[in-house]
Amino acid sequence: MAAVFRNQCHRARRYRPSAPLARPAQLRSGSRREMNTTISPQVPAEGRTAITVAALLATYLQAVNISLPNAALPHIQGSLSMGNDEVGWVFSAYIVASVVVLPMTNWLAGRYGRKTIFQLALALFAIGMTLNTFATTSIQFVAARILQGAASGPVAPLSIAILLEVVSPARHARTNLGFTLCFLLGISSGPSIGGWLSEYYGWRSISYACLAPVAFIFAVMALFLPEKKAEHNRPFDFFGLLSFSLGMVGLQMFLDRSERLDWFASAEIWAEGVSSILGFYLFIVHVATSKTHFLNSALFRDRNLIVSTVMSFALGFVLLPTLALTSPMLEELLDYPVDTTGYMTLPRGMMLVGTVIVMSMIPSRFDNRPFVILGSALIVYANWQMLGYSPLMDQWAVAKAGLFQGAGLGILIPALAKVAFATLDPQFRPEGGALLNISRLYGSTLGISVVQLFFYNNTQAMHLALAKGLTPHHAAAHIPETLTAPILAGLNGMVTHQAATVAVIDQFKILMFAMAVVSPLALLLRPSSFQK
Repeated sequence: MAAVFRNQCHRARRYRPSAPLARPAQLRSGSRREMNTTISPQVPAEGRTAITVAALLATYLQAVNISLPNAALPHIQGSLSMGNDEVGWVFSAYIVASVVVLPMTNWLAGRYGRKTIFQLALALFAIGMTLNTFATTSIQFVAARILQGAASGPVAPLSIAILLEVVSPARHARTNLGFTLCFLLGISSGPSIGGWLSEYYGWRSISYACLAPVAFIFAVMALFLPEKKAEHNRPFDFFGLLSFSLGMVGLQMFLDRSERLDWFASAEIWAEGVSSILGFYLFIVHVATSKTHFLNSALFRDRNLIVSTVMSFALGFVLLPTLALTSPMLEELLDYPVDTTGYMTLPRGMMLVGTVIVMSMIPSRFDNRPFVILGSALIVYANWQMLGYSPLMDQWAVAKAGLFQGAGLGILIPALAKVAFATLDPQFRPEGGALLNISRLYGSTLGISVVQLFFYNNTQAMHLALAKGLTPHHAAAHIPETLTAPILAGLNGMVTHQAATVAVIDQFKILMFAMAVVSPLALLLRPSSFQK
């Protein structure tokens, strides 16, 4: 009887869409918990489907623009006279700007209104894409990417919040899965879409193609999404965010600019290094001495969350840098067309999305720690396969390594999310999810900087090593009249090509070791309470 009564009460609470909102007087007389809740207007029934489609599409657009320029980089470099050492800025500028703004999303939405912030973000996102098309220099293009990335920061967290509000609680698990799939599908399909568009319609068509979906999302939210503000908005820890951002941005600039400016021979590099150290120092002191900051101290007392955060950082270190290395290798070293390069990344993305769907079907009572180990092992094995890349390989070698890596990522991402929250207090799960996302995104942007830095150093070292073999004792050197300037230039080009190939393969080795080093941390994970 008690169970039947509880079920009836649950159904009664679930089917009350027309219940009137509490009046301000009622809210003032309510409990403290009621006063801290947000005003939640009912979403019109006729607009729920449109809002769901628009929110998922916004999530996809935010993710696809991370990797959309990947396969189109040769066209972008040629048009903007962008140096090879500036290529990483195309990705890191977008990601870093997004991560800096992302933690402020809840405070901004509570202060100025969820609908207002969402539409403002979409408008700035569209302006950033438009500025991309007008860019004539690499600096202008990177500046537009910074604006676009900063605008994309609130899009994903607001999209999932809106989705969870417009669907019934019984469909929340499916909604979370759809949100994750849209995000992963965006990152995975970006190179293929960008490569195809840039090959047949020019690289500026990448931005033009995104303007129409942004306009659709903006119109749907303007028509159907009600405004929502927090009645009592909690103060935001701007000092903590600014100090943490100073440390990360300083480190990012230090890694990106050091090779071009000859490291500590430049005053700029000294300034960026000191800024990074100072930012991290201030953040650590702030966390240790302040009771409230934008990352709750309770998060750092949960072993599963900390281990999962470290592994998420390593996962991000592998996720995007692999794309950043593979496309230039196929286009510049193996002479594949831009659109073909994009298509060759599809097996990785398809396996990633398919594996995530399969993982969602595994019952929650299963222990996810073996899946963490399995996913890590598959990623390490995939990068080991990449060490066998050579100028003589065919497309199957890239597809096979991509399939293994996609499977590993598809297993590891949902498994880490589950074990991270297995022992965490439910009230801290939103902040824990934000911490996991931030660590993965920062892992991606730092990974891109690291592989770009070592790539150019290794290319120079290998060029010197290979050039040492070109001595007067070789047969060609005994015929001086045949060594004309074009022949010498061709010989130097062959040496440079071989050196770059070896350097790229060495970067896959770095990614493999990064994942292999953190994989044993999975043994420190604890089972959830119902598995003990």
